[in-house]
Amino acid sequence: MVWQQIYNPVGNMVLSTLLAALPVVVMLVGLGFLHLKAHIAAGAGLVCALLIAIVVYGMPADMAGRAAVFGGLTGLLPIGWIVLNIIFLHQLTEQNGSFKILQDSIAGITEDRRIQLLLIAFAFGAFFEGAAGFGTPVAVTAAILIGLGFSPLAASGLSLIANTAPVAFGALGTPVITLAKVHGYDVMEVTAMVGRQLPFFSVLVPFWLIWAFAGRKAMMEIWPAILVTGLSFAIPQYLVSNFIGPELVDIIAAIVSMGCLIGFLRLWQPKNIWRSTSLKGRDTSEDTTAKPRAIVAHARADVIRAWTPWAILTVFVFIWGLPSVKAALNGLFAPSFPMSGLHNMIEKVPPVVPQPTKEGAVYVLNLLSATGTGILMSAIVGGLVMKYSPLGLIKQFFKTIWLVRFSLLTIVLMLALGTLTRYSGTDTTLGLAFANTGVFYPFFGTMMGWLGVALTGSDTASNVLFGGMQKVAAEQLGLSPNLMGAANSSGGVMGKMIDAQSIVVASTATRWFNHEGDILRYVFFHSVALATLVGIFVTLQAYVYPFTLMVVK
Repeated sequence: MVWQQIYNPVGNMVLSTLLAALPVVVMLVGLGFLHLKAHIAAGAGLVCALLIAIVVYGMPADMAGRAAVFGGLTGLLPIGWIVLNIIFLHQLTEQNGSFKILQDSIAGITEDRRIQLLLIAFAFGAFFEGAAGFGTPVAVTAAILIGLGFSPLAASGLSLIANTAPVAFGALGTPVITLAKVHGYDVMEVTAMVGRQLPFFSVLVPFWLIWAFAGRKAMMEIWPAILVTGLSFAIPQYLVSNFIGPELVDIIAAIVSMGCLIGFLRLWQPKNIWRSTSLKGRDTSEDTTAKPRAIVAHARADVIRAWTPWAILTVFVFIWGLPSVKAALNGLFAPSFPMSGLHNMIEKVPPVVPQPTKEGAVYVLNLLSATGTGILMSAIVGGLVMKYSPLGLIKQFFKTIWLVRFSLLTIVLMLALGTLTRYSGTDTTLGLAFANTGVFYPFFGTMMGWLGVALTGSDTASNVLFGGMQKVAAEQLGLSPNLMGAANSSGGVMGKMIDAQSIVVASTATRWFNHEGDILRYVFFHSVALATLVGIFVTLQAYVYPFTLMVVK
């Protein structure tokens, strides 16, 4: 029997919204204020979500349980699979000493920690976002930063802040392509609109990143390098999104940005070298007056060997992200399992959708085409290049599973929570609260996208969740549907740094276990502030600068 979602179950929209928010509040309060371990906080949030879905929203109990199981499976593959294998690769490079050589080689480009952040967290991370997405960039950059000596809070929090502006075009444009496909937007028009919103923030975020790390004065000391990094990313981001398409936006922009920054450093170096690896004013884990250390010169062959595993990773992740490769691998093995008792058994209803629409629930075991498998293959090849024996690789892999066991459990529980809120309709109740804001809708519609990513951990999922609502609300208010569809994705990118699974990925990559609450408290302000700025920018587009809405032919 089909169950129809209810979005105002208690007959009072304010009270319904408060009840819908309760599971997320329980989890975030547990993490951020009660200092619970992440898997315990996530478990508490899941139990609360089950109670709200069953008791308040009237969702059948077995259906609620199946939705949670479906989400947990999604947590294992693809997210948990990525985390496990990137930590496996990092373990291999650390155990054989090549990571120390890599650290010295980066210091050879610049010893300044601020510029290392620009190069690794922003530009290099953007490449991995464009190629793979779904947690890969945070896992890679946080692991590299901790290996370079950054404090755990700095490596975790700054990787999350940096992984914002590229997210809308992550995984070869998947969020925007999905938005257009699912909700009937013109893919080029909505891509172009996102490409007129995010370039401003692609310039702003590198400044914000260094300010968050070292303070305003230290940021201004290297403003030329920051400007080069941001502009060389933002300009290709605009051009590719407006005149080519969504697939290669991040990859092209990231390569240009890395090349321009490295080239600029041949002509310019900061007067004062910033050597502290801790967050100024927030992190006392080390002496912030670190003395200069001698740069160890290594033979070119050793440096090449140290970078080889990461070069192999880059190649494998890029290849695994190509649609033709994914299709070929899925053709070999990608069995689908419709979730009995859940698939097509739930209906979304107006005003969220124009007419009642059934929700699918099919778990695809796309193990071969999953990004995590590409990372695993790169780790195996890299491990063999590093002269590990097959038996040594197997032993290290199982050690890594034990190392990240609680992180994997946390990801499973958090994805179970997020999926349950989707199928029960509680997240839609929250979205409707934003949609009923009239003339302020451009701002609050953008914040709806932020909320969607904060809840689901995915800009793609947020676009699926709220993209249709954005279109309906925009047409009713006389706004551009493309503007608000793009705003959902652009606003969503700022929610990426506070979504629970990203925080767990960061804490796992830095091995700062059970400190997810510290990371959340640190990045929360940055997330809200940047999302607010995106909302203001979209509002200006809607009412003050409507020429930015013109379609480029």
